[in-house]
Amino acid sequence: MAETRVGVVGAGIVGLAIARRLTLERPGLEVTVLDKEARVAAHQSGRNSGVAHAGLYYAPGSLKATLCRRGIVLLNEFCADRNLPYEECGKLVVARDAAETAALEEIERRATANGVPRLRRLTGGELTEIEPHAAGVAALHSPTTAIVDFPAVARAFAEDVADGGGEVRLGFEVVRIGRAGDRVTVASPHEELTFDRLVVCAGLQSDRVARLAGDAPAPAIIPFRGEYHRLVPSRTDLVRGLIYPVPDPRYPFLGVHFTRRVDGGVDIGPNAVLALAREGYRRRDVRPADLWEAVRWPGFRRLARRHWRTGARELYGSAVKRAFVAEARRFVPELTAADVVPAPAGVRAQAVDPDGTLVDDFRIGRLGPITTVRNAPSPAATSSLAIAEHVVDGLL
Repeated sequence: MAETRVGVVGAGIVGLAIARRLTLERPGLEVTVLDKEARVAAHQSGRNSGVAHAGLYYAPGSLKATLCRRGIVLLNEFCADRNLPYEECGKLVVARDAAETAALEEIERRATANGVPRLRRLTGGELTEIEPHAAGVAALHSPTTAIVDFPAVARAFAEDVADGGGEVRLGFEVVRIGRAGDRVTVASPHEELTFDRLVVCAGLQSDRVARLAGDAPAPAIIPFRGEYHRLVPSRTDLVRGLIYPVPDPRYPFLGVHFTRRVDGGVDIGPNAVLALAREGYRRRDVRPADLWEAVRWPGFRRLARRHWRTGARELYGSAVKRAFVAEARRFVPELTAADVVPAPAGVRAQAVDPDGTLVDDFRIGRLGPITTVRNAPSPAATSSLAIAEHVVDGLL
């Protein structure tokens, strides 16, 4: 029998990276990944922008900054080794006025402190050399920001887990977690498994599963749906790489932006509106229990009181295509409503503290033999291999 049995709840890109690292670090471990879905990367890992972030925005010294910079190096190496798409198409962060130019300076300061390579500050005229159809008074260019196929990366991680002797158990919904000394029991409606160590990284369900493990109720996950549009094929030449606005520092969201995909398409978005279900990818997806849990969380009520005007504007922009396009046209003036069609949405697992603060950094905790990843928003996919190093070093 294996020396130690380790369970990982969540077959998203972070859970699979952790399981993969465990099989590489300790070949004698018995590693089992559990997920309620029928495929890996079914939620955030398979429904994101596909951007490998270089580390522009994050507070220097934070886990986000440290693990993002380490993670993008590891991700680049992994994709090269496995012949997976990894294209350094570059990112422009575009300022539209003097106020945003000042904010751009702070982004440049953070990015430099984080060690982002080959940054270049551009004037309004110079930015068109990078993106001929873009407009702004200044920009910051990050040529090493890349695009990847994260679902393919997650599938490759799962293959490595299996090749290393581990197991990925799909269709296993965790409904109960118990502790008996140093042993942890994890139960589905039909089966119970026992582990010596357990890692919880359940994405949109991370707070619920962490509570099953005995962790504190805070922070709670509030789901925000990010809705996208997509350039029609005849207009993808409007964008060469990635065009981002200067983000509002009050929010962890980056605003509506243009994202080239590895398949050659270009997405525009996302906005950020309250999802009416934890896994509500369509406007008609409503789960009353999820909605009630969100609105009764004290942090959500405080958040809503502070920022209801911004939320209303986001909701209006999502409902009216013209408003969405108008937001995007501030950066690519040639864009018209005829150039875009709806694209699939994603849902962000946004952790919110009881005081209404949007949790910005990764939150990883320990409860004896249980490790909980309570908050792993973007750039978690970029950082997944570095998060795995961080978690496994603490676990073992």
